Amino acid sequence: MTDIAITEARNHLETIVDTAHREREPVFLTRRGIRVAAVIDSAELERLREAAEELEDIRAVDLAWEEMEQTGQTPIPWEDVKRDLGLT
Repeated sequence: MTDIAITEARNHLETIVDTAHREREPVFLTRRGIRVAAVIDSAELERLREAAEELEDIRAVDLAWEEMEQTGQTPIPWEDVKRDLGLT
């Protein structure tokens, strides 16, 4: 991983973007030695966003199962759902 001061990054933006894209590693921008932002490859950002959405979905399912266990509810069979929606 690469760290570069924002003041220096202004003069090397093209190189920073090329590095992030080519190496698929973030280039961290720093202010007073503290990381404040990152330049990453757009495909990597999309992959991370998709992974985050998947994790949110998994967490939502886990919470739904926990709620059903706490309330004593049972899931509705998929065949019933399809029938009620007119999909069968």
